[in-house]
Amino acid sequence: MSENQRTPGFSTHAIHTGQDIDEVYGAVVPPLHLSTTFAPDGIGNLRNGYDYGRAGNPTRTALQQQLAALEGGRHAFSFGSGLAAEDAIIRGLMRPGQRLVMGNDAYGGTYRLFARVHGDWGITNTPIDLADHERVAAELQHSDATLLWVETPSNPLMGVTDIRALADIAHAHDALLVVDNTFATPYLQQPLSLGADVVVHSTTKYIGGHSDVVGGAVVLGEGNAADDLAEKVAFQQFAVGAVSGPLDAYLTTRGLKTLGVRMDRHSSNALALARHFEGHPAVERVLYPGLESHPQHQLAASQMRDFGGMVSLQLAGGEPAARKVAEGTKWFILAESLGGVESLMNYPHEMTHASVRGTELAVPENLLRLSVGIEDVEDLIDDVEKALAGL
Repeated sequence: MSENQRTPGFSTHAIHTGQDIDEVYGAVVPPLHLSTTFAPDGIGNLRNGYDYGRAGNPTRTALQQQLAALEGGRHAFSFGSGLAAEDAIIRGLMRPGQRLVMGNDAYGGTYRLFARVHGDWGITNTPIDLADHERVAAELQHSDATLLWVETPSNPLMGVTDIRALADIAHAHDALLVVDNTFATPYLQQPLSLGADVVVHSTTKYIGGHSDVVGGAVVLGEGNAADDLAEKVAFQQFAVGAVSGPLDAYLTTRGLKTLGVRMDRHSSNALALARHFEGHPAVERVLYPGLESHPQHQLAASQMRDFGGMVSLQLAGGEPAARKVAEGTKWFILAESLGGVESLMNYPHEMTHASVRGTELAVPENLLRLSVGIEDVEDLIDDVEKALAGL
C-alpha cells in the first residue's frame, strides 16, 4: 500500500461498500430490484449471475457486501430473520448426534430454536456458564460437541464473554465458535478478528435501526475453512429459501449506513442512564458493561469500542415493581425487540424470554430490559425517574 492509500474507516465502508452509482441514470442510491426473476442472455447465460430471486438479488447482494466489509469478513448472507440465520448455521454446520455448547444466559428464542426444533432433529445442547473456561474445555473434549455458541453482551443479563479465549478453547478441541454480535454490532465489536469462525446477527435490531424491517445475517471470514463453511450456509439459504426480500434488504442497507453515528449516541445515552440509576433506592442492580461495577467491565473494554445501548435494571420491589414501571413510562415504549432509534422497555420474564421460564436460562422476575434510544437523554432519565417514583 502506498503512502497515499489508507484503509477506509467503518462509516466510509457502511456508506459506500456495495453502493455503486447506477450506470444508466447515475442514481447515487442504487435502485431497488423487486423482480423475482431475471431473463438470461440465452439459455444458461445469466446476466451478472442472477436468475431467480431466491438464489440472488442485486439489492440483497449489495447489503451482503456491506455486512461482510463491516464485520471484516469475506462472506455474508442476508436472511428473513435472525432465527432463520441461526437455523441455517445449525443445519449447515451440524448433524444429528452432535451437540452444541452455549451460554446459560442466551436469548430465549435462540434456546427455543435449539431445544424444540433442532432437538427433535437429534442435535442436543448444553447451556453452561461461559466464564468458566475449564467447564467449557471439559464439555468440548467430548467428541459430540462440535460448536460453541456465544452471545456477548448477552440478552438480557448483559454478560460479557471473552471471545478470544473461547476461540482458542474451541479450536483446540476442533470445535467452531459462533458469536451472536447483535447487541454490540460490528461497529462496537469485531468477533472475527478475535478468532470467531462465524458471526450472526438479528439485523432487525441495531443494523436496521428503525424498527421497520425484520432480518438476520451470517458473516464468515477469510481462508479455505471459511470458504467451506460459507458454501454450506449458502446451500442452506438457497435450498430452504429463508432469504430477505429486496425491500427488506433495501431498508436494512439504509439503516446500516448510519450505524456508527447511532451507536455512538445509543452508547452515550445508555451510560448516562446506567450511571444515574446505579444506587437508586428503587433499583437493586444496574446491569451495563460500561459501569465500573460490572464484573466484566475490563473485559468489555478490551474487546469493544464502546458498551452499547442496552441496559437492564433489577428493581428492589420485585416483580410487582417491574410490571408497574414497565407499564408506567412515556418515552420508553413497552414493546419487544430493541435497537431502534426510539427507546423501548421490555419485561423479559413474560415477553422475550417467556419460553425459558422454568429452565436454567430463566431471567429474574424483577428485571426490566431497556433499549436506550437516541432521544435527549435528560428526557429518558426523567421518564424512568417518574415511573420509579410511582412505586
